[in-house]
Amino acid sequence: MKLRAPVMLLVAALGLAACSSPPTHYYTLIASQDAALTTREQTSFQFEMLPVLIPVQVDQPQMVLREGGGSLAILENERWGAPLGDEFHDALSGQLERRFGTRDLAGLPRQRDQPVLSVRTDVRRFESVLNQYALIDVVWNLSLRSSDNVRRSLTCSNVIRQPAGMGLENLVLAHQRAVANLADAIAKTANDWARQPSARCWAGAR
Repeated sequence: MKLRAPVMLLVAALGLAACSSPPTHYYTLIASQDAALTTREQTSFQFEMLPVLIPVQVDQPQMVLREGGGSLAILENERWGAPLGDEFHDALSGQLERRFGTRDLAGLPRQRDQPVLSVRTDVRRFESVLNQYALIDVVWNLSLRSSDNVRRSLTCSNVIRQPAGMGLENLVLAHQRAVANLADAIAKTANDWARQPSARCWAGAR
């Protein structure tokens, strides 16, 4: 009986420590509906959003901040709501759906009499600098398959930097704006290129 009292005290202490641990916060790259409102342009194609490649340094549940001297800070209690590659994919897909005025048909049946545009993105850099900026460096490829199965492709890239206000929430909002700007570039290029094969990459996103 004498040994049980210290054990019970230890268990109680551990329980109190667990209760006092910092809460975990979750963030998303998917913008709210109000923030994502944009002008739609009627498209002549269906589209599918392919999986997104993300740098391994940041492709983890925790948010990763770039600090001075080439160091990174991993925030254990500040996390993405889903794997970062999935967050980026879903955020960009939603933005493109609003710009194209049509749904992402990846994995779904398509109409055989309409061309299909495939969008592939390779995120080379995804930088988060607290209280300063959010930056994405993305190489993206458009592949258009016509109804008679003729395929052509176009590869473009954008480096987009958005200023961020104070705190993590504003940093996440800056990343949301960067994804929206990328969607602008992809949608503008895709619509021009579908109408005119000689069209080239739209470089308006910054």
